[in-house]
Amino acid sequence: MADRVGVSRGALVRWRVLVGNAAAGERGDAALELLILAPVMLALVGLVIAAGRTSVAEGAVEAAARDAARQASISLSPAAARQAALASAYAALRADGLACKPAVTLDVAQGFATPLGQPAEVSASVSCTVRLSDLLVPGLPGSRMLAARFTSPLDPYRSRALMVRNPEGSLAANRSTTGPW
Repeated sequence: MADRVGVSRGALVRWRVLVGNAAAGERGDAALELLILAPVMLALVGLVIAAGRTSVAEGAVEAAARDAARQASISLSPAAARQAALASAYAALRADGLACKPAVTLDVAQGFATPLGQPAEVSASVSCTVRLSDLLVPGLPGSRMLAARFTSPLDPYRSRALMVRNPEGSLAANRSTTGPW
């Protein structure tokens, strides 16, 4: 049958011997390739995990800033706004499983000092340091600082404590006011 195709049996046997000898000379190459490619593949996996961890943490920090600003905007006084915003930010970060010590800052003095009927807003900033050192990827920083800021409007006609300047120049709550109705 091999004669019909134009290849003799002797040539077919010689071809198999040559191919077999070439394959025998490449023994151990797979282990060498694995030794070279394994660190590269592990570094790529580490970078993907770092990118995913950073992305999830950014979303958590943004959600915490949004929640803090929203809770501050529905409070009746600056003190209540600060307390509600801090509790909300910490709860949002805990709920997302982010293990960091956040720094939460609020800008409520301007909003609560605005007279009723005028637009006002409060802002919340949340920053958090996410640890990346446990990934053991060369060249990757040990941690990354993430920050987000969100502004939420105050209802212009809702009751809130007015802020007045003390003789020392600082702002303090004076009394609660109601809307024009």
